[in-house]
Amino acid sequence: MRPDHGHDHDDGGSAVPEARTPAQIEADIVRRREQLAETLDEIGVRLHPKTIVGDAKAKVVSTVDHTAGRAVVVVNRFVTDVRDGLRDEDGAPRLDRIVPVALLAVGVVGLIVVSARRKR
Repeated sequence: MRPDHGHDHDDGGSAVPEARTPAQIEADIVRRREQLAETLDEIGVRLHPKTIVGDAKAKVVSTVDHTAGRAVVVVNRFVTDVRDGLRDEDGAPRLDRIVPVALLAVGVVGLIVVSARRKR
């Protein structure tokens, strides 16, 4: 025979204590049914298609936000580096660097325009 250790109800362990009354057993069954119903409701909500789609959307949005944020930081750093490279220590424009960059940009735009006209 097991010592009772002051427990009034079965905790789902092995043998049921001898001191339990039918009312205690019924109350325990009702409590366990309610717990099971709550668990099943929670599983139903988690497995509902709208919940799954909502979770997937939230994950995608979070990933896109994170990726976009990182891209903005990289582009901002690049623009700052280019701008700093086109100015001297005093902040004055460095024509020896600006003119070649401007010519390169005009050349690229010209190639794009010529290519677009040929495709027509």
